[in-house]
Amino acid sequence: MRVIIIEDEKPSARRLQRMLQALDIKAETLLHSVEESVEWFKTNEHPDLIFLDIQLSDGLSFEIFDAVEVQSAIIFTTAYDEYALQAFKLNSIDYLLKPIDVDDLETAVAKFKTRLPKKQNVTLDFNDIKKLLINPIERDYKKRFSVKVGQHLKLVNIDDIECFYSQNKGTYLFTNEGRNYLLDMSLDQLEQELEPQTFFRINRKFFVNIQAIKDMISYTNSRLQIKLKTYGEQEVVVARERVKDFKSWLE
Repeated sequence: MRVIIIEDEKPSARRLQRMLQALDIKAETLLHSVEESVEWFKTNEHPDLIFLDIQLSDGLSFEIFDAVEVQSAIIFTTAYDEYALQAFKLNSIDYLLKPIDVDDLETAVAKFKTRLPKKQNVTLDFNDIKKLLINPIERDYKKRFSVKVGQHLKLVNIDDIECFYSQNKGTYLFTNEGRNYLLDMSLDQLEQELEPQTFFRINRKFFVNIQAIKDMISYTNSRLQIKLKTYGEQEVVVARERVKDFKSWLE
């Protein structure tokens, strides 16, 4: 069985390699970026199984499969939203949530061996997986936020919010009335609460509401600058590695 690991954090890759070795599985090839992986797949026989992280140092690992046709089974190793993981789990061999547990690893490998007892080509539909990650299965998302104004609490409806952003170690929401309010949660926590068809995380510091976008302008380094209807306190720029997914989200 030929196995490779694609993981940008080298200590994590080596740890997984050692865990597989304890299961008598050799993963001699460790790849750490989209660019390196694309070149490797172009010049090497594709493996039976890939352990694949989603966020790599130079982009999302899905970009690998946009560049080359890969015919391998995949076990995801990631820290993505649990709902997205649960959704696309049916379309892949398995996923392992970091930090990887040895029992979970053994179970995932056993599942792979059961489904694919002999070497064969397995083509996964990565477009479907990407859609599931961007649009997790239906659930109840927040309809309003409670914010503190002096000694009072104020309710802000989700439809009245143009964006969420982080600044000076705080997380804020900004309304279409031009007001901002401090929240008691991080942007990472917000990601679990916002309806993904309405809000998109364009970079580490911003979520934007699709209804609040007034204009989009080409920006340096293949990025996009976003103009919102009311917000204008900081530049709102889509990170280069997020531009492709952002354009898909708009559609």
